Amino acid sequence: MADPPASGPRDFATTHWSLVAAARPDEASRSRARAALEELCRAYWYPLYAFVRYRGYSSDEAQDLTQAFFVTIVEKGGFASADPERGRFRSYLLGAMKHFLANEWHRAQAKKRGGGVTILDLDALDPEARYALRPAEADDPDSAFDRAWAQESIARAMDRLRAESEAGGKGELFAVLKGSLVGDEPARRETAARLGMSEGAVKVAVHRLRQRYRKLLRAEIAETVADPADVEAEMRHLVDVLRKG
Repeated sequence: MADPPASGPRDFATTHWSLVAAARPDEASRSRARAALEELCRAYWYPLYAFVRYRGYSSDEAQDLTQAFFVTIVEKGGFASADPERGRFRSYLLGAMKHFLANEWHRAQAKKRGGGVTILDLDALDPEARYALRPAEADDPDSAFDRAWAQESIARAMDRLRAESEAGGKGELFAVLKGSLVGDEPARRETAARLGMSEGAVKVAVHRLRQRYRKLLRAEIAETVADPADVEAEMRHLVDVLRKG
């Protein structure tokens, strides 16, 4: 599998910080801001939902509050003071949610405002089904957010890789070999027979797939930091979070 250009289906120069800038109400293009907000919601809706749930809110309350959090950004420019110099985007966003929960927003307001504007289709996200699969042991809200962020980052990188593979006519190869990316690699002899390849060719294909996956995951993480020098630290944090999970 030859490595396509690193930009993939999206331009990696578009970081989450730049999406925040596009989401500010004083930007010329409102439609561009809306698209930016939807992108941020898809990336962070569930991690924030998991954080709110671990704070003791019910599923309905957590959905309302998370939806209302993003509605606030749309209606009041809640990211107007966002500063990329603050570093890691996940840390900034978690702090913003904590402030939101501690502010004047109580449940009635969340339900009223969250119901007024639909940011994402909650049925498509199915957040409570995902939340039910969390580790059973006790955890703290911050760790729940970090774990969900790590899982979401991996899922997005995997989706990019699948899309690239399918676009290159190698969708079946990806479907068969994707287990090798998450430590669930099938027997190489069986894989070779299934794909009609030699075991050596399968080994090379797995190696290339892993290389591309790592690049895409690094690119995903790079979108969440202001300084490229922070990418390596965030990668280590992601690994640590998943090991603890």
